[in-house]
Amino acid sequence: MSRMSLQAASTMNQLQHRLDTIGNNIANVNTHGFKTKDTQFSSLLKQQFNHDENQVNLPRHTPDGVRVGTGARLGHTNINLRQGSIQETGRALDVALQNANQFFQVMVNENGVNEVRYTRSGNFYLNEVGNGMLMLVNSNGHPVVGDNGQIIIQENMDELFINENGELVTMRNGNQQIEGRIAVVESIRPRSMEAAGENLFRISQETLDTYGLGGIINDVAAANTQIKGGALEASNVDMAKQMADMMETQRAYQFNARTISMADQMSGLINSLR
Repeated sequence: MSRMSLQAASTMNQLQHRLDTIGNNIANVNTHGFKTKDTQFSSLLKQQFNHDENQVNLPRHTPDGVRVGTGARLGHTNINLRQGSIQETGRALDVALQNANQFFQVMVNENGVNEVRYTRSGNFYLNEVGNGMLMLVNSNGHPVVGDNGQIIIQENMDELFINENGELVTMRNGNQQIEGRIAVVESIRPRSMEAAGENLFRISQETLDTYGLGGIINDVAAANTQIKGGALEASNVDMAKQMADMMETQRAYQFNARTISMADQMSGLINSLR
């Protein structure tokens, strides 16, 4: 295969990854707490073919010679943590964080190992755990992390709501009681967050080894927590931008596909020469 075709094929492979990312953003435009993923491209290695040393130097700012690249690659996929709009739901267990870079925490059991993951989605539920007790979980059934671990309360309350500090407040026989508080953390290094599926984020082991958990995540005190009850944070996907990025990427993909076609035609012409 010619160098031209190899360059185009390499770039097309990376452009397909970008199209997949854009498609995932668009598919989650109505997913509460979803954060857009932005892609950035960078050039692969290039090869420098210099002119003969005896050639007269021209008044130019770039090195003499021809620089032949090897295509482009997807350099980074960053998570855009820009705040989404707040949508009122009126549901007692729906809550929205009003500060960017702050997260709820859930405990996920994967292959027998418990791991804390982070989310902006605050649509919580109560699951029965037996003996008249209920546990606060997210929409996928993962336990929500509180100040003292899992949040477990007694059932048969008259009323339940979550206040602006993240405290679960129940009413029983006219008496108000705080049952627990949802733990909120703030990411000092937002770019260290990576998608973990199910609208959750994790911190990579490499980042943990470099900075330690204390250099990435800070606990947010109740006084500094701003939670809106009866509401959810909407996705921050900008549909207009995603559609524009999709068309741009599709045009680039078509251009590289055309490059392979032209290279094939040129090879055919060369082989037909006698």
